[in-house]
Parts: sequence; structure tokens; C-alpha cells
Amino acid sequence: MPAYSGDVGGVSATAAPNASSSGSVINQGVQVLQGPFHTNTYGNGIQCQGTTLSITPFITGALSLKRPYESFYQDPVYDTSDINDDGIIDNPGHVLYFKDVRTGQKDSTSITGGLSATLSIPLDKRFTNRCLSVATTQDKIQQQVLANRRLDFEIARLRECSNFKAKGINFHPDSPSFSICADILTTPYKEEPIPHVHSISSVSSAPLGVHEVKAPSASSLE
Repeated sequence: MPAYSGDVGGVSATAAPNASSSGSVINQGVQVLQGPFHTNTYGNGIQCQGTTLSITPFITGALSLKRPYESFYQDPVYDTSDINDDGIIDNPGHVLYFKDVRTGQKDSTSITGGLSATLSIPLDKRFTNRCLSVATTQDKIQQQVLANRRLDFEIARLRECSNFKAKGINFHPDSPSFSICADILTTPYKEEPIPHVHSISSVSSAPLGVHEVKAPSASSLE
């Protein structure tokens, strides 16, 4: 009796174990750059730096693809019929049809977001406080300069508007410039005489040709 352990119906049956493994590693790094201190300028060469908080949002993404992409593959179904029951396949190797088998292949996508923050604080507060004090003084000086210039402008407006109004010159009421001198009031100016005083001497000389007549004394009448 022939032995059929080596093949089945003329089809070789060979054990072929196979093991495979695959893996992938994705390294992503986020670099946080430290920015300079915020500098405030107040004029006259005064610059002050203060505490700085830097907030940096970031987002990273990764996409893993497999090419060629196959969601299904065709698996053949062979004819294993044995009509005469002789233990031998009637049509060995004959493919009846193909069936779809899922491969399980998928594209991998990942998106990662985050937020990084850095707080920078000056170690020596003395210079910061002194700079802020100088900046406050400089701000007061600028406010005073602005007030002086405003006063100069108002005085110049008062002088010019009063001069023109005294001459009967003014803007038309419908003119956009009428409001420049609208609040300037003028009144007629009266010049007062300068007070002056003359001193009069008590000793006066007689006019020429007039002789002084003296009254007789009491001794001469006796």
C-alpha cells in the first residue's frame, strides 16, 4: 500500500513557520528659546527692563503611511472535492474563487499640542526700582513741558485774537475756524492819565518895575 504522508492529493504540504516583527519610533523635540527682557523707553535715554513672562504655544504632527496601501487582498479558495472517495482530490490546485480578506493596514496620524512658559526675573531689584523712579520723574518733567507749551499756545491765541477783534476782524460764524477765537472777549481800553505833581516854591521874586512897599512899623508912628 503506497504511503501518502508526503503529499495530499499531489499537493506538497511543507511546514514553513515564519515570524516577523516590525516597529517604529518617532522622536519629536520642542525647543524653547528665551527672549530678552521687555524694555520700556521713557525718553532722554531712560530705559527700564522688567520681569518677562514668555508663553509659547506649539503643535506637532506626525503621519505614518504604508505604500502600496491595500485594504484587502485576494485569497484563493481551492477545489478540495473528492467525489469517488478515494482519498485523492479530484482537481488539485484548481481555484474555485477568490475571497476578500482584510489586511488591517492603516495609516497612522498623530497631532500633539502644548504650551511652554518661561518666567525671567531680574536678580537685583535695586536697579529696577531706581530706573522706575527716574522714569517717573522724567514723566513728570514731560507733563510740565506739555503744560508750559499749552500755556504758551493759549496766551498766543489770546493775544492774536484780541488784536484782530479790536480791529474789527474776525472769522465768519460759519467758518470752521470761528471757534478759535470764539471764547476771546474784548472790552474798550481806556488810557488813564499818568499822575504827575509839580512842587511850588514859597519864595517868589517880584516882577520887574514893581517896588516892594513896606508897611510902617509902630515905632515910626510915635
